[in-house]
Amino acid sequence: MSELRLVHEIDRRMRVMDGDVELVTYEYRPDTPQYESPKPYLHPIRTRSGDVVSLFRPHDHVWHKGIAWSLPVVADENFWGGPTFVPGRSYVQLPNNGRQDPVGTIRTELGAERATFEHELHWITEDGRRIFEEQRRLGAALLGPDAWALTFETTMRNVSDRTIPIGSPTTRGRENAGYGGLFWRGPRSFTGGAIISPEGRGGDELRGTRHPWLGFEGRHDDSDTVSTVVFLDDAANPQHPPQWFTRTEEFACICPAPFFSEELEIAPGEAATFRYAVAIADGGGDGYAAELAERLKPVLAAPPVAVSPVAAPQGSGA
Repeated sequence: MSELRLVHEIDRRMRVMDGDVELVTYEYRPDTPQYESPKPYLHPIRTRSGDVVSLFRPHDHVWHKGIAWSLPVVADENFWGGPTFVPGRSYVQLPNNGRQDPVGTIRTELGAERATFEHELHWITEDGRRIFEEQRRLGAALLGPDAWALTFETTMRNVSDRTIPIGSPTTRGRENAGYGGLFWRGPRSFTGGAIISPEGRGGDELRGTRHPWLGFEGRHDDSDTVSTVVFLDDAANPQHPPQWFTRTEEFACICPAPFFSEELEIAPGEAATFRYAVAIADGGGDGYAAELAERLKPVLAAPPVAVSPVAAPQGSGA
């Protein structure tokens, strides 16, 4: 195994390197139009062999960006991007596209096979109100020569003076459209790939079903190689096991959606925490996604490591 390395471009992005392979870039201060609800995102995301398993700003949904923590229904605000679902009117562009603003310094911790970084964000509505303060922690851990794990943890505290319900287009009346949460958009070539649950392979019929984990197996253009992505939901998350928003026929995506069919209300001063682990792997085949889910369990269960408030110099490894 090679050693992980962090490259921090101050006030812009963090890169996780595995030898010469850039496993993932975390754009935490992107230059995003308000219409797309500006938010940090992870892209490109690569396997250990270098195959890209994410898609950025596709023309059909320009607010889809690799993997991002995106919420379309936050009371009457949209932190997903684009138009908002309005009962009886379908999707309508409203002046409600909020943004997630990073504040302070990213703190880091680095080991040979694990890297961790965390920071704070303020959730600001389009009309300028701060409604959430978020503590976010991300990590990368090697799972073997064929795979690595991305970990994502968020704690969102309501700093407004009213209870905030978080939901989805389904909680507002659109059937089987419960997207919202940690959302992955896969490459164009993954369209038509296999969605994999603990019960086996399937397709779009798995949307809305409940499982502790869900995977996607797709094939790359050019290299004709196969990659597998597996999301594992933490047992302590609200609504575990989650309903999953997933597609393969129109495009490849996975989202463990804790607000799929039921709103979660967060009172003033209260907070909600969500934790996930995602396997990014070379290869596929029967039983492989289930094996990856097992390998993710100790990564998700590992206690958090202390992080340093010292930022790396621009463009350097730290």
